Amino acid sequence: MAKTMQPQELIDSAVVDPTGNKLGKVGNVYLADATHQPEWITVKTGLFGTKESFVPLSGAHADKDGVHVRVDKEAVSDAPRIDADGHLSVEESAQLYKHYGLPMPRTSPDGRMDDKAQGRGRPGMDTAGAGKGAMGGTGRGKSGMDADAGKKNRDAEHTMTRSEERLNVGTEQVETGHVRLRKYVVTEEQQITVPVSHEEVRIEREPITNARGERAEISEDEQEVILHAEKPVVTKETVPVERARLKTETVTEEQTVSGKVRKEQFEVTDDDGKHRKS
Repeated sequence: MAKTMQPQELIDSAVVDPTGNKLGKVGNVYLADATHQPEWITVKTGLFGTKESFVPLSGAHADKDGVHVRVDKEAVSDAPRIDADGHLSVEESAQLYKHYGLPMPRTSPDGRMDDKAQGRGRPGMDTAGAGKGAMGGTGRGKSGMDADAGKKNRDAEHTMTRSEERLNVGTEQVETGHVRLRKYVVTEEQQITVPVSHEEVRIEREPITNARGERAEISEDEQEVILHAEKPVVTKETVPVERARLKTETVTEEQTVSGKVRKEQFEVTDDDGKHRKS
């Protein structure tokens, strides 16, 4: 960083990306054992700051607005989700360096990455204090320390990290097609039997048995009777008969997915040219 800052000064500072977007606030500070300088910070993001993402401090600088880092908001959002539990394992550190495109640091003699997590309670503690205490308690001389340091450095040079790829399988919702509901008109022939009635003429004859006092004469005459009949009358009306709607339902099924992943393997070759893989 352009300005050397103590870890306690970084806690709760705003974190800003190169485009001016605020990523969140600093939650924890991770120091490098070799320099005791801040190396990583965790940024509290999400609603109410419930999520923490690791952000590198390489090339970052601080001013009154907060800590300006060199990675953008999208890179931080896509960073591997690692619990900020006070310690980064070798595998977790490797994931972070690979994600941000940073070179991997050399490992310490005990095989751990040269980063130690520092939280809110003890910002600024590092391995230097513990080392001094050990020297005072044992009373070992400088030559003994130099010998141990040389052995540890040689052991560190023989350390190698093996990585491998893993499949991360999830689901996403995509469109698979469209379904339309429409109605159309068809014409069909219907036959309905209807009872109809009509009038017919029938002559009813009644004999006259007592014609006394009635005059009769021979003449021509006629009478007219109107006949009636029913005939079918067809009318049409439109009435609703049925209602239809489209609904979707979710059906869960299992699908098998496959993919190729790469992994690194160790191979040891001795002076005789013999190979051993592990």
